Amino acid sequence: MAAPIDTVADDDALYVLTAVLLTPAQFPSVLGDDYPAACAALALEPYAEGYGLVLGQDGSGARWTVVVEDVSLVAVAIAAWDCGMDYDLSPDDRSVVCALPGWPLPVAVAAPGVAAPHDPLPDPEAEGTEPAPLTPPDTESWGPAQRRMGADEIAHQWTAWREQIDDETAFADPPGMDSTGGEATPGSEPEPAPGSGPESGPGAAPGSEPVPEPDPRLDAPDPHPEAEVQGEGGIETEAGDDQADDAAVSPVTDSPSGVHPGVRRALAQAHDYIDAPPPPGRVRSSFATGEARMLRADGPGWSLVARTDDIAFILLDEEPGEVLPVGRGSELPGLLKGLDALAVRPA
Repeated sequence: MAAPIDTVADDDALYVLTAVLLTPAQFPSVLGDDYPAACAALALEPYAEGYGLVLGQDGSGARWTVVVEDVSLVAVAIAAWDCGMDYDLSPDDRSVVCALPGWPLPVAVAAPGVAAPHDPLPDPEAEGTEPAPLTPPDTESWGPAQRRMGADEIAHQWTAWREQIDDETAFADPPGMDSTGGEATPGSEPEPAPGSGPESGPGAAPGSEPVPEPDPRLDAPDPHPEAEVQGEGGIETEAGDDQADDAAVSPVTDSPSGVHPGVRRALAQAHDYIDAPPPPGRVRSSFATGEARMLRADGPGWSLVARTDDIAFILLDEEPGEVLPVGRGSELPGLLKGLDALAVRPA
């Protein structure tokens, strides 16, 4: 844990628990589909340089999110924590933009020696003008925030999700249509997907940074016998004794995902991004193994996660808890290449 920093109120120190970046290339997706939307959720201007969000507790145990301009300092701290190293994150007071009550993300740890985390008491002098405390999204419901969190989790656990898909059954094309839902052309051959072994995607990086708790609805499927491929390549996960059945996430199995109207709509809107680039952060590209990139894209009611050399997964607002795989087909490779070309990337 870092040393306390005096940024919350008067001489009350903030005990730092964790931090996240808020930049066009990296931001908590629970806040919005893109960088400007994420900034708007915190009443911040969407400056190109971005911000760092420092989450902690004050001396009374109250939750605070301190917004700082020193993005580099926060990035160094996160990198050190990811490597299992201690790092004293103490932003200079001059870099502090504001302190917001509450946390936008769940945090699994608490500061020792202070009260349990709780929202700050209202300031009687504010006369009701202070912002409402930030709160993490409800993991028991399904909506845009949960959908985006689910796509993020798949990106972080790509291998565990990918190895559950049998390409021969999951992407069986209906007559006259390829696995992306597009019309098949005579003589066209879908580009084969690469192997889905450990080298096909990174997992979550180990480290000692206290990180937000994962959404139980969107945990990656356990690649053990209790998770098995069903029917049309759908993944059916069995919830454990401590997890409700309705918290499981499984792809739609009644038809190939490329035929699902929501998937076709998402792919069409994603293709529109190539001709009319969306707001910064709507499409993001990050490192993957080999020469591939991991893509994340969001739009009205949908989220996409894909490797540029492999398949894609799509989540929809109208399909709570469902993950729909999209095969390479004849259209997906070009779409992913176009999205990667316009995507923002971490510096």
